[in-house]
Amino acid sequence: MSKKIGLHIGGRRFDVDVEDEFAKFLEEKMAEEFNIDGNNDLKVLLQAYVRKTHELYIQEQKIKEITENIQNLG
Repeated sequence: MSKKIGLHIGGRRFDVDVEDEFAKFLEEKMAEEFNIDGNNDLKVLLQAYVRKTHELYIQEQKIKEITENIQNLG
């Protein structure tokens, strides 16, 4: 099943359908980044994107480091 998640950005409402299992996680994370009950301007959206991209960068660096450490064991 899927669930509709919505967010107001720049005075417009945007809805996405996501799987139920992912929906709860997404709602929690969106509540940390956005005003769920009101409007969010584009700057807020861009800042959230940059934060999440930085988190992804850090994760990829850690994965690379772990992979290199594992390869050096053998």
